[in-house]
Amino acid sequence: MRRHIPRAMLALTLTLVLTGCGTSGPANVEGLRRVVGTDLVGARGATPADQRKIDRTVVGLCAGGVWTNAECARHGEGR
Repeated sequence: MRRHIPRAMLALTLTLVLTGCGTSGPANVEGLRRVVGTDLVGARGATPADQRKIDRTVVGLCAGGVWTNAECARHGEGR
């Protein structure tokens, strides 16, 4: 019976650790808001003003390192 105690403890420990990994929300979203900005809110891409809002959002994503250089270069390729 002594053999099963360490396995049970290991299983319980892993269960608690893995449960804790997916239950917490972000601590602070202000940093993300500063990188991405809020220009995109309400933009639909139908007007030049909307496109400028989209472009400003992409600039923030590129400058913040959220997107790779290749992804940033692809933005607006069709224009």
